[in-house]
Amino acid sequence: MSIDRSRSRTSTLMLAALGVVYGDIGTSPLYAFREAFSGTAALAPTEANVLAALSALFWAITLVVSIKYVWLVLRFDNDGEGGVLALTALTARVLRRRLDSPRLMTFVATAGVFAAALFYGDAVITPAISVLSAVEGLSVATPHFERFIVPITIGVLVGLFLIQRRGTGQIGAAFGPITLIWFLCIGALGLASLWQNPSVLRAIDPSHAARFVIEHPGSATLLLSAVFLSLTGGEALYADMGHFGPRAVRLTWYALVCPSLLLNYFGQGALVLRDASAVKNPFFLLAPEPWLLPLVVLATAATVIASQATISGAFSLTQQASRLGYLPRVQVRHTSDRERGQIYVPGVNALMLVAVVALVLEFRSSNALAGAYGVAVSGTMLITTALTALALFALRGWRRRWLLPLLAVLALLELAFFASNLMKIVEGGWFPLLLGGLIFLLLMTWKRGVQLLREQRERFDLPVADFGASMLRDVPRVAGTAVYLSSDPARVPAALFHNLKHYHVLHQRLIFLHIHDDDVPYVNDSNRMAVTRHAPDLYSIALHFGYRETPDVPAALAWADEQGLHFDAMDTTYFVSRPIIVPGGGGFSTPRFAVFSWMTRQAQGATGHFALPPNRVVELGTQVTI
Repeated sequence: MSIDRSRSRTSTLMLAALGVVYGDIGTSPLYAFREAFSGTAALAPTEANVLAALSALFWAITLVVSIKYVWLVLRFDNDGEGGVLALTALTARVLRRRLDSPRLMTFVATAGVFAAALFYGDAVITPAISVLSAVEGLSVATPHFERFIVPITIGVLVGLFLIQRRGTGQIGAAFGPITLIWFLCIGALGLASLWQNPSVLRAIDPSHAARFVIEHPGSATLLLSAVFLSLTGGEALYADMGHFGPRAVRLTWYALVCPSLLLNYFGQGALVLRDASAVKNPFFLLAPEPWLLPLVVLATAATVIASQATISGAFSLTQQASRLGYLPRVQVRHTSDRERGQIYVPGVNALMLVAVVALVLEFRSSNALAGAYGVAVSGTMLITTALTALALFALRGWRRRWLLPLLAVLALLELAFFASNLMKIVEGGWFPLLLGGLIFLLLMTWKRGVQLLREQRERFDLPVADFGASMLRDVPRVAGTAVYLSSDPARVPAALFHNLKHYHVLHQRLIFLHIHDDDVPYVNDSNRMAVTRHAPDLYSIALHFGYRETPDVPAALAWADEQGLHFDAMDTTYFVSRPIIVPGGGGFSTPRFAVFSWMTRQAQGATGHFALPPNRVVELGTQVTI
């Protein structure tokens, strides 16, 4: 029975993963092959050029997605989490065991954060270009629909972002069957076309792509930038791993997604070889005319799902950035009891909606957006390869002897993709680079600001081990219990000293409270609390909450009765310290100080986050010079 349940669970996760993880890369056939033969510098739809494009597509998907991401990179998870920030944390950890190089640690952190910032640029462009390219199929059916393309696209996108609150698990369960139909459909369309012209399979020979690059080096850049569009879901695939686990992601790719994609690409190539005029939109022209409108509807649904991959990836990345100290505390809603990575981040969802709608209104077509697409994600892929190589270098074992040369080959290929995409900066590639640069500034500014605040605490805050009854002997005491929230369990909260400085008294009973976020959905009541007694009426309490639980501190403290501590709600006061930062310490330039100060004001307050009763909270401002 347990084996049957395991198989059933894997099948369910595979179907859900199909509806979330593979939506992005699964809709690339809508525009990737076409882009090589469109635009002012388009390739002529000759047999040699078609075979070269298909050869490049086949080997790019095989090397970068099938081998690098699905087979290798998915193995590099950080406690079940995927994505470039999780890889950054993992790489730093394994390198620290092997080497003591502050410069290398700085490089790893900076590269990882920059790649994460670039991923946000990709996450904004993907929904816009995917849905636009599908809705544009209406103009293939009839030109009368052309003026409705942008309004329909915006309506679809708004609906997509509104349903995010239901969680990736429910969305994946709903989207999975649609995506399954999508992949079966595009595979069947490609196979039907391929059956009419099987000679196109000659493109599997890599010499066709190599010969084109040698004979037409100027046009190779256009070809590489178009081929790269077929890979743009690879990084989202890795970022979404935490939602469903690597096994479900890996099995789904090899069993269904990869074969369907390759069949469709080769089918488009076979169609163009039969009819060169089909190059204007080879994907939709694969379908018989009666099936064109149903295919447009299915493609629109599939591109909505495609957008889900990068939206979910952005949620995961935001949560990881917050945990790693690159963003302030954000509101995260966990939407599954069984899968830790299934989350919803309301603030990110709202910001992405505004950015995506603005992109659609600005560019208004998928061809125009294709110029902005690829620059960010190609940079992210290159950094992912570098971090994976560093992690492999730090690990011992025979595997690294042949995996490192493989990653070197992949790095050269991705460097060529990155260089080709840089040619599109003027056409719109500046947008993801600008957005990524701004996000990178925010992430690094918060990290540096938190570090400066920590250094200030270490200079002035007293270790708990040195704080005892002797230090409190001459301090007047008043009745009641004072609970001081502490971010560092080893140090006395700064709020206690500020309270003493202002009021010259302390409560009869003092509690230093530290809160742990555990990697389980729910914490058993027996493991909820750990109490340490330092002196008479002086305690440290560690509270544990699961990732699916709302951290309700007053409710959790009710369990202290079993530890011999009773908390009277009307006799307990919670003290929270909020730093008030002022310039002058030399740690920041004036612009970065303004950014950090603004981010500090946006952070979610402890009172609401920990469900503290507002009428029993005393918030003490601590002026810190940085």
